[in-house]
Amino acid sequence: MGWFPWSSSGPTAPKASDGGRIAPDRSSRQQCYDARDLFFSCLDRHDILDAIKHDKEARRSCGREIAEFESFCSRTWVKYFKEKRVMEYNRDKTIERIKKEDEAKVAELKAQKAQR
Repeated sequence: MGWFPWSSSGPTAPKASDGGRIAPDRSSRQQCYDARDLFFSCLDRHDILDAIKHDKEARRSCGREIAEFESFCSRTWVKYFKEKRVMEYNRDKTIERIKKEDEAKVAELKAQKAQR
């Protein structure tokens, strides 16, 4: 059984009165977020962006951190956070590229206006 009762598919996972799974409480979520942040800090120190694509390298470089992350968060949350990290990086790089292109275009338009 996983650390969170809802992270396990085993029959011993606690159920709500309606038969559904019990959601994690605030302190459980905070432990997950803290473990995620430590893991991502380790990835940053080792220049690893995609912990799914570079799983072996991530486990070799950040073994303790990934074990803690995986023990405090459900498998679906671990996967989600790893994918979100890459998506946010790509989003930020795209925004940065667009801003640079816009600045260049504005400078070009100002230069054309000044020549008139």
